[in-house]
Amino acid sequence: MIKLMGSLLILAGGILIRQIRLMEYRRRLHTLADLASSLRRMSDEIRTLRRPLPELMQSLSGTCGPEAGTFFKEAAVRAEHGEDLSEVWRHLSGALPLSERDRAALEELGDDLRGDAAQLCGAAELASRALSKSRDELEEGRLAEEKRTTALSLSAALLLVILLI
Repeated sequence: MIKLMGSLLILAGGILIRQIRLMEYRRRLHTLADLASSLRRMSDEIRTLRRPLPELMQSLSGTCGPEAGTFFKEAAVRAEHGEDLSEVWRHLSGALPLSERDRAALEELGDDLRGDAAQLCGAAELASRALSKSRDELEEGRLAEEKRTTALSLSAALLLVILLI
């Protein structure tokens, strides 16, 4: 009876690990999509409306998911309190669930936050394209990643069950 309960707990753990890994993968996909669309919108609004960056970031924070929303909101609040927006941008981008390549693209945009509107628009569009490309690549490999994650987590759980019995 104890071995059966242990086996069930191990299998439940394997399933839980699978779910957590897939949630992280989806979270990364959604964050990339939110950031790419928000940066595109930022570029458009800077070009047409000439809104101040903290105000623009505050409005962007309400239109995207939790990670990107928190990123824009925190950047806006810190910029309004007088902190250097480029430094804040770099610091906050480190906390996002992104790959090193995507984080570097976002940090490069932070360097251009001190520039003029045309430079900022170009940098925002470039970062948006890079993040969109990464999101598309991640989406293409989504099925394979789900299969791989399922196979690894469940096979490891089954191996432990076999060892237990």
